[in-house]
Amino acid sequence: MKKTYRIEVDCANCANKMEEAARKTGGVKEAVVNFMTLKMIVEFEEGADVKAVMQEVRRNCKKVEDDCEVFL
Repeated sequence: MKKTYRIEVDCANCANKMEEAARKTGGVKEAVVNFMTLKMIVEFEEGADVKAVMQEVRRNCKKVEDDCEVFL
């Protein structure tokens, strides 16, 4: 399953850091961050708890870029 989330981030480099952090999160099959549209597209592993995975994605993104936001 794929879902799109609105994000807030200040620069393209920060968006790349968020994308990498999201990809490394358990339950995420693929993640793409588009800085121009301020969106994150996340594809989840089969059977993943989407809400729990996205909470973890948000935490992981905050670790690499503390002033970013993922709107769930």
